[in-house]
Amino acid sequence: MTGPACPICGKPVDPAFRPFCSRRCADVDLNRWLSGGYAIPAAEAGEDDEDTSLAGDDES
Repeated sequence: MTGPACPICGKPVDPAFRPFCSRRCADVDLNRWLSGGYAIPAAEAGEDDEDTSLAGDDES
């Protein structure tokens, strides 16, 4: 069994740059984070999706 592969290029991981194989791949990954390349898609909440658990509470 081989060791883990670099998530950018697939080469074997260098312990000095783990989880990447080189400084270049680490910089490519950082650039993707900073430029918004890694984004979690989000759906906008509609009126039916809003939390209304406090709407019926009376403070009398």
